[in-house]
Amino acid sequence: MILSDKTLMKMLEEGSLVAQPVETEQIQPASIDIRLGNTFSIVKDSSKGIINLEDKIEYETLETDTYVLLPGQFVLATTMEYFELPDDLTAFVEGRSSLGRMGLFIQNAGWVDPGFKGEITLELFNANRCAIELKAGRRVGQLVFAKMDEKALNPYRGKYQGQRGATGSRVFMDKEIK
Repeated sequence: MILSDKTLMKMLEEGSLVAQPVETEQIQPASIDIRLGNTFSIVKDSSKGIINLEDKIEYETLETDTYVLLPGQFVLATTMEYFELPDDLTAFVEGRSSLGRMGLFIQNAGWVDPGFKGEITLELFNANRCAIELKAGRRVGQLVFAKMDEKALNPYRGKYQGQRGATGSRVFMDKEIK
């Protein structure tokens, strides 16, 4: 079940859902708007020119209120908002249609797991032929929350728990199933 604005406001007020800072205007009929933070990370070039999944990936991270995303460029960004989801709530990150129509693709590799705490790292890609100027504080998407039928048996306690800023891949920490 997708949560309504009324339910989201109630959960925020009682503290069972944490989203900080959030202005009343960010709460939409079935979502909470997310704003772009001021941290951006790009993968550093490697001498081999290859990224593998076993080694730690190095990133160049900068804090700025304005970032120019070049055509064909990929960058990690973060939300201004810090979230804490209860163990029976999940969320989907959706980009704004108005930005998608400019060629800005906004993802986060799926959804936000129940039990997650932290800022949400966004994966931004400029599919346009023109550069796109990004500004911290600008609405870039929304979180759509879905109530689960019961609490998760194993809520999220993974390698991105508590993340702040544009957090790079930690795939090298995965324990593969054989």
